[in-house]
Amino acid sequence: MKEVKMFNVGKVQKAYVNRLSEYGAYMSDEINGTSEILLPNKFKPEDVAVNDEMMVFIYHDSEQRLTATNQKPILQVEEIGFLKCVGKIKSGFFLNNGIDKDVFLPYGESKGDLIEGRKYLVMLLLDENGHISSTMKIYNHLLDHAQYAVNQQVKGMVYEIKSEMGAFVAIENKYHGFIPKHELYNEIKVGATIEARITKIREDGKMNLSIKQKSSVQIFDDAEIVMQALTEHNGILLLNDASDPERIKAELNLSKRAFKRAVGKLLKEKKIEITDRGIQIIQK
Repeated sequence: MKEVKMFNVGKVQKAYVNRLSEYGAYMSDEINGTSEILLPNKFKPEDVAVNDEMMVFIYHDSEQRLTATNQKPILQVEEIGFLKCVGKIKSGFFLNNGIDKDVFLPYGESKGDLIEGRKYLVMLLLDENGHISSTMKIYNHLLDHAQYAVNQQVKGMVYEIKSEMGAFVAIENKYHGFIPKHELYNEIKVGATIEARITKIREDGKMNLSIKQKSSVQIFDDAEIVMQALTEHNGILLLNDASDPERIKAELNLSKRAFKRAVGKLLKEKKIEITDRGIQIIQK
């Protein structure tokens, strides 16, 4: 059977039942289409009829034939997420993607030896033959020069964290993003989906990100954090301008700069006062 190019391999998409046979339902991307992909009997609903519309996932079966399934995959091509290792051979590993056909992870695209039963963060992609494959080396498959602007909010997934550098983010699963170490005030784990603000677009097109808002907006949130901490500590915090930045971060999860801005705002609003011990709420 000739491979059908109008279907997108590795994607869930709309298809129509073109005809029924003893092998299953032959699907086309349009009603009465001329090209077909088989939806095998084991996936075919009992009451399916010609011209019925279905959502199917397209992949190559064990004999490398283009095939449709109504099983729902965990990941589609160009998506990033966790898949469980279910087997390995000399050239790579097999990952469960929620359908009958496992996804192959070539050894050269892995990061060391995988353990069966454990989940690993991967990106699904098409190999040079147009077959579904995967990689743990996500950085190598992201793009530069996206149509974004400084201060724009974006969504992405954290795919690697280096304590000495920061967190690497796949923006919209496509583009290079990076949160510098000094911006990591909240605990972030690999696999986390985050919203961030673009702080810089570098010459190579990669983008620096911050999970905090612009200072003019964030200051209101930071002031609330300080007030909440004061309330929880009987109106007194043993912190001031001379406090160690690491201590401020440990107690409030704020940078020293953000802490000082928040304190300045609260002083201006006459909600707190500075004492020899630190800061305290002004009792009214």
